[in-house]
Amino acid sequence: MCGIAGTYLWPDGGPLTDRLTKTLAHRGPDGSGRYEHRAGAGEVHLGHRRLSIIDLSETGAQPMVLDGLALSYNGELYNAPELRAELEAAGVRFRGTSDTEVLLQAWRRWGTDCLPKLRGMFAFAMFEEGTGELFLVRDQLGIKPLFFVRRNGGVAFASELKALAGELGGSLQVDNAALIASLLYYWVPDSRCAYQGAEKLQPGTWLRCRPDGQVDRGRFWSLREVAEEGAAFDGEVDLHEVIAESTAKHLLSDVPVATFLSGGLDSSYLTALAARSQPGISAYTIGFRAEDAKFEAMPDDLKYARIVAERFGVDLHEIEIAPQVLDLLPKMTYHLDEPIGDPAAINSFLICSAAREAGVKVMLSGMGADELFAGYRKHLANLIALRYHKVPGAVRKPVESLVDRLPVASAKRGYRSVRFAKRFLSFAGLPEETAFRRSYTMYDRAELLDLVNPDLAASVDDVLTEHADTYNDQALDDFVNRMCLADSRMFLPGLNLTYTDRSTMAASTEVRTPFVDVEVVRAAFKIPGNKKIVGRAGKVALKNAALNILPSEIVHRPKGLFSAPLRAWMSRDLAPLVREVVNDGVLVSSGFLQREALQRMVAEDAAGQEDRGKHLWHVLTLEYWYRNAMAGAK
Repeated sequence: MCGIAGTYLWPDGGPLTDRLTKTLAHRGPDGSGRYEHRAGAGEVHLGHRRLSIIDLSETGAQPMVLDGLALSYNGELYNAPELRAELEAAGVRFRGTSDTEVLLQAWRRWGTDCLPKLRGMFAFAMFEEGTGELFLVRDQLGIKPLFFVRRNGGVAFASELKALAGELGGSLQVDNAALIASLLYYWVPDSRCAYQGAEKLQPGTWLRCRPDGQVDRGRFWSLREVAEEGAAFDGEVDLHEVIAESTAKHLLSDVPVATFLSGGLDSSYLTALAARSQPGISAYTIGFRAEDAKFEAMPDDLKYARIVAERFGVDLHEIEIAPQVLDLLPKMTYHLDEPIGDPAAINSFLICSAAREAGVKVMLSGMGADELFAGYRKHLANLIALRYHKVPGAVRKPVESLVDRLPVASAKRGYRSVRFAKRFLSFAGLPEETAFRRSYTMYDRAELLDLVNPDLAASVDDVLTEHADTYNDQALDDFVNRMCLADSRMFLPGLNLTYTDRSTMAASTEVRTPFVDVEVVRAAFKIPGNKKIVGRAGKVALKNAALNILPSEIVHRPKGLFSAPLRAWMSRDLAPLVREVVNDGVLVSSGFLQREALQRMVAEDAAGQEDRGKHLWHVLTLEYWYRNAMAGAK
């Protein structure tokens, strides 16, 4: 796993590439490299920072140059052994054992036709000396990031937006519509970028830059097509076999591999499978200060993590998180690149920091299972909402009135069931797409319009329309799989894979996601929704598969959340900062956010009438991000 950067037909591209690459040093502390070559009337420059995982020798160093091709690559190919064998059978001879060389030889033999053959996570730049063309490529599911800026026929690119923003900040303007999207979702979707003029290469696509300054794009994989092909499948899927095979491939490494182990289904399943292949494997789990966990009414995940560790001979490392959030907040805002309001990024960073100190470079995560197998509460809640529509209004109104009056917290603890009830009633009577959006986003249209500058009303509607367009861009008859597809196209790459990549690479650690694998995804969309949600239970197909190896008490335990005790932090550690940002912050003084709306949120949260912890946490992350952006623009 690495960091890549470069320029193509860009004035002073060499010095710029060096500065971009230096900013990415945390992604690859084990080495660095540079390549340059003529490209038409200009030059190409490729930079690389290396985190050595496979082939630790110099034969794996990058940028790698071979027979007129130059590659700067960030990723892992889990089917590299099979591709290597196929290429060797065709007469190719390899110098080393890296998957980088496999990718280079695959491109030399098949060009862009090699891309559908790749199974892994990757973002890379490939330069062809003969044609003078540069290709930028991103993996099928958006696991690895790649940002770029086009200007006057040239391109600058990097693994992280902060590198480009830091060097080009004076010429990049904040995109207000992206910030509105961030407020809505608490993350910025892949289709948008926090700066105007900067872009994210979309999952499953490539971009070709030509010496004449022209750029064209292509797509080599479509999640929508995979989902629709799965819907036409008429047969049984051995899901356990598919996931076991994916997990085994994700263990490919020349350095030790460990796992995240929350004690939940997904991480427990992967840890058990990994322990079967690598007995004594290490796992890392977290706990919170007892008073914080009690206030947030959080389940005791450590208990279940210990059960899994004992049963499968796992070397469990327990980390209690009592973070200095006032110090971590600006640090995480910097590393996350864009305003992302999920405090789980702090958990990931602290776990990986502890693992790195112990010499661990690679960890497995259960990320992606909830999106693919309908494991979130919103999936079940939206199904229940369909039935709730049929309840007579005379029955619904008294219930809604009662729930509206109930507090979500007292001075000593929060009430999760009340929070869930209020959330459910906020979307239960809405049309399908609108209800799904409202079930996991931060605001409805009226609340969002009330929060931001009135001049941004058109941007609010653009963001809401984009969600509707994405959700409706499919031909599935299955309601549950429609939700899973929308999540896999938006929520998974936009939030979960993004914060995982940035927060863990900030600790110079590679995280692999066996559920976010092309073969697992194909299998997931072959499973009908009525086998994913059965009765009031979600993720049933995955639970049934996991019973092949896990005990029932783990498979059927109450669902936990990989999150943080936000209400406790807000009422204690962060209370002074919240007051400062709401009353005198840059977002308020600039006119982007409305002070009165923020003050109402604070009052509602303080009174325990509404749970605004997540909203206010995200306002803090957005404030810090905006301060940095404004400072960089000067």
